[in-house]
Amino acid sequence: MKIGIVGGGINGLCVASEALKKGHEVTLFERGSLMSETSANSSKLLHGGLRYLEHAEFRLVRESLKERKYWLNKSSELTRPLRFYLPIYKTSRRPAWMVRVGLYLYDILAGKHTIQKHCKEGIDQFSKQYPQFNKSNLSALYSYSDGQMDDKNLGLMLADELRAEGCRIFENSPVSRLDIDGTIHLESGELHQFDKVINVTGPWAEALLQHSDIKTETHLDLIRGSHIIINRPLDSGFILEVPGEERVFFVLPHHGKTLVGTTEVHQSIDEPIKPSSEEISYLLAAYQYYFKNGVTRVDIVGNYAGLRPLLISHKNPNKASREYVLEKNGEIITVFGGKWTTSRALGEKLASKYL
Repeated sequence: MKIGIVGGGINGLCVASEALKKGHEVTLFERGSLMSETSANSSKLLHGGLRYLEHAEFRLVRESLKERKYWLNKSSELTRPLRFYLPIYKTSRRPAWMVRVGLYLYDILAGKHTIQKHCKEGIDQFSKQYPQFNKSNLSALYSYSDGQMDDKNLGLMLADELRAEGCRIFENSPVSRLDIDGTIHLESGELHQFDKVINVTGPWAEALLQHSDIKTETHLDLIRGSHIIINRPLDSGFILEVPGEERVFFVLPHHGKTLVGTTEVHQSIDEPIKPSSEEISYLLAAYQYYFKNGVTRVDIVGNYAGLRPLLISHKNPNKASREYVLEKNGEIITVFGGKWTTSRALGEKLASKYL
């Protein structure tokens, strides 16, 4: 079959990869540059999603942990295992027993794909390693492992492999509409006919269907996730509760500096995708609560934001699912939702069901 794919993020590239494996002729259209939007503006983590266990999303976590191992094995230059600290305070919303159960489940769900099992850490030894970390009311400390990646270049590496395997990739080729018979209309006026068309445009998936006068029963909640980069070195990851809130944020090593994120802010598809001043202040304040190292706003040397397409299922984005839904309209298959780590599994499932 002739397969047309719209969207050059990691999900689109993984769908293309699986379609090629089935022997199909694959053409991919990207409105700008490959791996330039959501897929390149993540928290740079290959992770199972420890917090998803709170919402009993065991299938998603198990799948994510399996896929985490796949990506870690794919490129040792662009990925690496990372050890995380998870401190528990007397004021924490999650008591030590709950965290301990969650970490045990995380190890069990990883099974043979485990990187390194969690363990309880000594606070005294930790204090020597991180003397400026907030230890007031610190009652317990755990560590566990997940993965870290160079999200953009990992995706571009896959794109190079696809080109070598015969995939035709057209960048700077925005699509204006789709027809349910498999026709792709480019903004340039060109028409391309395919046996199947895969709409993998992430946050723009629903909007593209609307512009194509195609009704959908699935709807997206667009959530901006912002990050700041602080000019301080760090050698381990931290998962921390935002002071006074249930939600957590990450503090991560990032090219000799520190990456802090993320936020969860609703926005429309037409708004600029960039951190607001309020988000920058929010992340800085959360960081300063834990790291007493004199960092101020002048130490922020970079920031970025990505737009996450979450399935509409909950008013609180912190509790929204990162699952994905595949919907078929005529010869068009649309991907709604999903996360970076599970992109290959998504591609496999779509190809198995529809191609």
